[in-house]
Amino acid sequence: MSGFVQELQQRAHEDPIAIDQWLRTRKLPHVDGRNVTFVFHGAADSVHLRHWIFGLPTSQAFTRIPGSFLWHMSMQLPENSRMEYKLEIVRGHAQQLIHDPLNVVQGHDPFGGNSVVFGAGYQVPAWTQHDAETREGHIEEHSIHSEAFGGTRHYSLYFPARYRTMRRYPLLVVHDGLDYVRFSALKTVLDNMIHRLEIPSMLVALTQSPDRLREYADDPRQGEFLVRELVPHLEASYPLLGIPSARGLMGASFGAVGSLSAAWRFPGFFGNLMLQSGSFVFTDIGSHDRGPVFDNVVRFVNEFRDNPGRPAERVFMSCGQYESLIYYNRSMFPLLQSTGMHVRFSESRDGHNWENWRDRLREGLSCLFPGPLWFVYE
Repeated sequence: MSGFVQELQQRAHEDPIAIDQWLRTRKLPHVDGRNVTFVFHGAADSVHLRHWIFGLPTSQAFTRIPGSFLWHMSMQLPENSRMEYKLEIVRGHAQQLIHDPLNVVQGHDPFGGNSVVFGAGYQVPAWTQHDAETREGHIEEHSIHSEAFGGTRHYSLYFPARYRTMRRYPLLVVHDGLDYVRFSALKTVLDNMIHRLEIPSMLVALTQSPDRLREYADDPRQGEFLVRELVPHLEASYPLLGIPSARGLMGASFGAVGSLSAAWRFPGFFGNLMLQSGSFVFTDIGSHDRGPVFDNVVRFVNEFRDNPGRPAERVFMSCGQYESLIYYNRSMFPLLQSTGMHVRFSESRDGHNWENWRDRLREGLSCLFPGPLWFVYE
């Protein structure tokens, strides 16, 4: 039994207000090396930790200290880990998933986010946070008529600080780009990395799909839109370099599938691919178990594995070790290498979430678009 749990037991029978006041003075969950202890104080029939670490039970029960409303649960969490979770509170027939009321740290996503615990040694990267010395770029909203999709498509365009029309710039196209800005601090990361000369000044097209699970799953219209409509429009409208080595395409989860699919259908158009936690589900025998939304993904990845071609010149892949997709990404890595492309694969002790993808942006962007600092010092 850890010393912290012993302290909990000693305080369990104090006045509830005194317990709450004491808990507010502690940094919770309590991290002691690889051991993490979660705490809940309140009336309940049972309390469970709900997390998304693949390979572990997704629901782990808290222990109630007898005669009190103080609950605790301990688990092992490797160093440098980042884990998102919620608490499941059961009262009678009612079950409620909540953020941990004793933890101020939260991760954010389109579905409301989760509480977050950091394993020993993990720190939020400084380059993901606002720097008063960094000159900021700006984002403009635009739209384009798409014959491929038969209607208007909206996108946003990031311009770097010191943007000048007499210069020529690389172009990066981002699937779910506005989500990257909202939940992965993409604009801040771009501002900081450009200011620090880790990547060149570039224009970044931030695309959003109204039906991403369909359009990113090897929908031929997506590649047509990017290659025959959006990029030519941008290269005709702005001072872009207009060569494959200066074009990049990226996305996470289904967005990574959409990126690889578009590059596969139009090999050599994008010189650089950034594929984060790709939903690259495939089958070697039999059917898959991911539900009908993955049918087109599995068909595409199976076809790609049979005939990968050479979609691009450079690829950066990343995936969390706690994701159910880690097996598929590890399997895709040597296949992509076998095509002759330059491929880097980065794993992290994290799950399938936007802040995992945020934390890999520096490594991925500087790998694909090295700035003058990397050319000098790498």
